[in-house]
Amino acid sequence: MVPLFQPYTLRGLTLRNRIAVAPMCQYSSTDGFASDWHLVHLGSFAVGGAAIVMTEATAVEARGRISPQDLGIYRDEHIEMLSRIASFIKSQGAIPAMQLAHAGRKASTFRPWSGSGEVKREDGGWETVGPSALRFSQNYPLPVELSQDEIAKVVQSFQTGARRALQAGFQILEIHAAHGYLIHEFLSPYSNHRTDEYGGSLQNRMRFLLEVTDAIRQVLPAELPLLARISASDWIEGGLTIEESIEISRALHEHGVDLIDVSSGGNVEKARIPVGPGYQVPFAEAIRREAHVPTGAVGLITEPRQANQILEQQQADLIFLAREFLRDPHFPLRAARELSQDIAWPKQYERAKL
Repeated sequence: MVPLFQPYTLRGLTLRNRIAVAPMCQYSSTDGFASDWHLVHLGSFAVGGAAIVMTEATAVEARGRISPQDLGIYRDEHIEMLSRIASFIKSQGAIPAMQLAHAGRKASTFRPWSGSGEVKREDGGWETVGPSALRFSQNYPLPVELSQDEIAKVVQSFQTGARRALQAGFQILEIHAAHGYLIHEFLSPYSNHRTDEYGGSLQNRMRFLLEVTDAIRQVLPAELPLLARISASDWIEGGLTIEESIEISRALHEHGVDLIDVSSGGNVEKARIPVGPGYQVPFAEAIRREAHVPTGAVGLITEPRQANQILEQQQADLIFLAREFLRDPHFPLRAARELSQDIAWPKQYERAKL
C-alpha cells in the first residue's frame, strides 16, 4: 500500500487513508444555518473516499462570520442540520470534522460573487473586532480592539461552539488560526499592536490561541483529535515567520493539539506570495521536523503522485485538498486507480471500479 492509502491514527480514530478535505467557504448559509447544499457538497467527498471531511470555517459568533452567508455554530438551532451532515459522512466511512472560526477584523464583508470589502450596517453588516484597531485594508471594516474581558468571552464562544459540534456528531475539531482571521491577527506582530499580556512577545501573542486550545480540549473527549490550522508565514518583513510558527506549533502540541494543518498568508493585503505547486509544503516539513508534531500539507496539491511523494519524503503526515476536490469530489477513487491501489468503493459505484 502506497503512503497515500495507508491508514493513519489520530488518538482514538483511524483514518482510512491520508487524504483530507480542507475547509472551503461556500457562502451559502442564512443566519449560519447549514442547508441541503452543505449536505450534498460535503457528502460527495465522503462518497468519493476522503478520510476526513471538514466543514468550511464555521463561526463561533455571529460577528465572527466572514460574510453574512457564512456557516455558523453560534446557535443551538444550528445543530440539527449539521447532525444530519455528520451522520451521512460517517455512514460513508469518513470522519466528520469541523473548523471552528472567528473572522475578527476580516468579518462583515461581501461573499466573492456579491461584491468586495465591507458590508455596511444598513446592508446587514456589523461591528467587527480585533486585537488592535487596525483595518485589513482600506475597504474593510475598522475593528474595535477587544478588551481582556471580551477576549475571555470569545474563548468561551469557541468552547461553546465545540460543545455544539460534538453534539452534532463531529469527531475532529480544528481551530482556525490562519488566513488573517482573529486568532492569526493576535499571532502576527503585523496586526497585533497591543501592549498588554496579549501583545508584544510571541508568548503573549500566542496566549489567546492557547486559551482557546485549552478551552476546547477541556470539553473534547480524550479519544478525539484536535487540529489547528496556522499560517506559517505572513510573507512580509515584520510579520509572522516560520521560526515563530515552529514555536507556536510546539506549544500547541504541548496543549493537546494532535496535528498542525499548515497554510500561509492571508493577513497582509499586499504580501507577495510565490504561489506554485506545493508552495506551502516546505512549511509543513519544517514544522514536522523542528516542532516534532504531525502536520498536514495544503496548497496547490492536485495530482495523486504529487500527494503521495510528499508523504514518501516525510514532508507531512496528511494531505489536505481544497480546489482539487471541487474539480473532482471523487479524487481518492481516481488516485487509487492511478496509483494501482485496490480500495473499497461505495457499493452503488462499484460497477465503475474496473
